[in-house]
Amino acid sequence: MSKKIKFFFKSYRDQLLHLGKLYGVVEIKSYARSSKRLTISQLELLLIKNKIKLPISRSSDKAMARQELKEDSVRNAYLSLAFLLFIGCLIVIRPYIKNVISEVKFTYVAEEYQDKIKKTNKKKIEIVKEKKLIENNDNTVSLNAETTINLFEDLGYDLKQVRAGQKVKPIYLTKLPKDLSSLGSTNKKRDLFIKIILPLVLHENEKITVDRNKLFKILGKNFNTAGERVWLKRRFKEYKVTDQDLTKLKMRMDIIPVSLALAQAANESGWGTSRFALEGNALFGQWTWSKKGISPENQDPNTTHKVLQFQILKASVKAYKNNLNTHNAYREFREARALLRQENKKIDGLLLTKYLKNYALIGDKYVEILESIIRKNSLTDFDKANLLNTKLKKGLAL
Repeated sequence: MSKKIKFFFKSYRDQLLHLGKLYGVVEIKSYARSSKRLTISQLELLLIKNKIKLPISRSSDKAMARQELKEDSVRNAYLSLAFLLFIGCLIVIRPYIKNVISEVKFTYVAEEYQDKIKKTNKKKIEIVKEKKLIENNDNTVSLNAETTINLFEDLGYDLKQVRAGQKVKPIYLTKLPKDLSSLGSTNKKRDLFIKIILPLVLHENEKITVDRNKLFKILGKNFNTAGERVWLKRRFKEYKVTDQDLTKLKMRMDIIPVSLALAQAANESGWGTSRFALEGNALFGQWTWSKKGISPENQDPNTTHKVLQFQILKASVKAYKNNLNTHNAYREFREARALLRQENKKIDGLLLTKYLKNYALIGDKYVEILESIIRKNSLTDFDKANLLNTKLKKGLAL
């Protein structure tokens, strides 16, 4: 018997399994069906329990211990490998998980604020109707400074985190806080102003980037559909390219450096405290000769211009973008930006300020002021900022 077992079976464990099957040990069969691997000790106990004599050529206790140690070592090695792979996966997807958590939290809190603002708007409209003072259909709400600060804190919108790489929450205020100048700390006032304007600029740049990508996709095709041709026609009109020059369109359809936009908004609006900014949402001091504008105080009798006013802040940013991307006075600015693109360099706001001396009557002095604002407030940190993609496609508009 022992000789046959030695001949047919490679190991002592195989002998035990054979005996279990031979005598029909139910426990061993059930474990085999469930793909569970029994140890030598477990097999021996089951055989002894069923009063089956163990093989005579039984391995020594030391040999058994070595076999079990080997089996345990292999199993532990696989478990360790699986655990390390699991930890590695967590490390890799951590930024994604963090973004998802941030998005969920922002969406939840933002929806709550939207409900509050809708209720506030409804009450405001009702009051205005009662007094019969509806003139410009202005149903926007101007939050005070402290409420705005609390809102940003609740939504986890922090400039330090943005500078460190956190995506910007898409919060679009329709008006500046009228009491912004009442904030005691200059830094506090400036930080709040940047927080308000930054998402508006990024939102406009994001739309430009989407259009720019679509433009290059269309230009790379041998044949364009009717819809694509219509889209191109509209973009020519939007960017005032009357001769349908594609090279000119590519040069005009590009982003405005965030640092530059923030610096100009800060300078032109007095960090959000000027009369033009508070009364007409005029962030960039653009002039107009139409009736829809705000006349400057103590204006020179020989000048007739007004400061262009807007219904909401977002419209002011859009008009500013159109101005820099289409007006002949900023052709050098667009050419310098296109050269940066050609050389695969980043669109640097500090580098491009020198091409905006035509924006103000003081010329080179104006460029110096912008450069000083950018450097002093480290605004180039925001040139690489991006908006957080959320379930609220239009963001949180207040």
